[in-house]
Amino acid sequence: MDANAKKTALRMIPYGLYVLTAEKKDGTVGAATVNWVTQASFNPPLVAVGVKTDSGVHAIIKESRAFALNVLGKGQQKMAFTFFKPATREGQTVSGEKFRAGTTGAPILESTPAYVECRLVDTVERGDHSIFVGEVVDAGVGQQPSGRADDATLWLKELGDNVFYGG
Repeated sequence: MDANAKKTALRMIPYGLYVLTAEKKDGTVGAATVNWVTQASFNPPLVAVGVKTDSGVHAIIKESRAFALNVLGKGQQKMAFTFFKPATREGQTVSGEKFRAGTTGAPILESTPAYVECRLVDTVERGDHSIFVGEVVDAGVGQQPSGRADDATLWLKELGDNVFYGG
């Protein structure tokens, strides 16, 4: 296989950006910018997310069995870059962003336009990422999008010409 062709072909898959959050019973919060996300079922409503196995949020999701996908909106590039680094909690903020506890306890970021909150129902562990499958137990829209809902989502390509993930 041509390694450069593989990298280029895989990078042609478009991705939205999300901040994945979870909280342990002791109050430890994990958060990370993720982009390998897809809806996987209508009934029951399921989403699948790829999470790097050595990330802090990975271990927290496995323990808490719950997570939230906070949808990043247009203009939230700075927030995407903030959660490329390990998250820190101070009171009701994570890496400087205000949050509230969701139905499952997962942090819901107050400044994102939408979120989906999930209970972990399955895990596929292969390679350097795990696929977490979550059943959607709650969702909310903080800012009603004008036009197509997917046009309101911040896309990976909007972080700049030299920012890639995958391939």
